[in-house]
Amino acid sequence: MYKITIALLFMLAIAAPVYALEKASEARLDEVAEKGVHVMPFDLEKTIHVFSKTKKGGVQQVNVKDAADLGQLKLIREHLIEISEDFKQGDFSKPAKIHGDSMPGLEALRNAHTGQVNIVYKETSDGAEITYSTETPALITAIHQWFDAQLSDHARHAVPGHDHGHHH
Repeated sequence: MYKITIALLFMLAIAAPVYALEKASEARLDEVAEKGVHVMPFDLEKTIHVFSKTKKGGVQQVNVKDAADLGQLKLIREHLIEISEDFKQGDFSKPAKIHGDSMPGLEALRNAHTGQVNIVYKETSDGAEITYSTETPALITAIHQWFDAQLSDHARHAVPGHDHGHHH
């Protein structure tokens, strides 16, 4: 019995983080998808968002599901270039239009001083990514909260990533 209890606790400890983030209600998912159409030029059904937390922040990727879909690939890259430039200026109005002004982490990111969060855009083979990194613990927490909120709100079109060694 003791071994079974230990084994069960071990399995729960491993599984718990996977289920820690609940997706939003179906109504919320519909609302976010509808608002997203007016902000994100690419088709959510043809793309996937990947949010990977890192020790210093995180990496946000948007990838095409079909590598041959060059139109969606172009739209992803144009959008991520645009929002990365907005974010560098402290302008987080586009995510606020989709998720609301009270989105977790958003206020702290808006109030960060210029250069306090390093924001780097990069093309990938199947889309593009933005890497967010900072030395400020409160802003690392804000980025992680912001990623969790996006994963919840985009549950149909987003997945949590893994730390790919993006420690800047």
